[in-house]
Amino acid sequence: MSDLLTIALPKGRIFEEAIELLRRAGYRIPPDFDESRKLIIEAEEEGMRFILAKPMDVPTYVEHGVADIGIAGKDVMLEEERDVYELLDLQISHCYLAVAGLPGTQLNEVAPKIATKYPNVASSFFRAKGEQVEIIKLNGSIELAPLIGLADRIVDIVSTGRTLKENGLAEYEKIVSITSRLIVNPVSYRLKDKIVHDMVKRLTEVVQKQQGGL
Repeated sequence: MSDLLTIALPKGRIFEEAIELLRRAGYRIPPDFDESRKLIIEAEEEGMRFILAKPMDVPTYVEHGVADIGIAGKDVMLEEERDVYELLDLQISHCYLAVAGLPGTQLNEVAPKIATKYPNVASSFFRAKGEQVEIIKLNGSIELAPLIGLADRIVDIVSTGRTLKENGLAEYEKIVSITSRLIVNPVSYRLKDKIVHDMVKRLTEVVQKQQGGL
């Protein structure tokens, strides 16, 4: 295992808020980090290496030990169910998972179709309600599914609701609130406990200040 602390960060929505949080916690992140197109970046002063990955892949990297620590949305954690420890709710990238579809439409009584990139979450949600549905896995442009008759409903991330409205869709049910979480590989948690616990302490202080806890 490398002496460097390897951190997997998601590219996209969460990235900027995560980097800002680390900087507020006193970590010296390279100034050109935000604009770099590299997938692996070292912060030598902090003894850290960053892996930039697709959001859905972050827990996989952490589970398999190629990253010690990761920052992942709770939506990804619920969907992937990886063998990692969740250490801290970072209270960034607030959003929620919801069921949406064309307004004023009823679910097909015979195996309604649900389009989503969260098949496990969607299946669990409808199964808990006693509803049998057919899940259609999509990787993007989920809002398109009801518009072209592919699905009766979608399960997707909602932030402001603007995308749903612009595509003529209505929200039917909220499933769960989502924020980003600090996760760690179980082996790294034992072998690099001091540096991991220090990071949790520093980030907790920042989160508490942001939440008005101090």
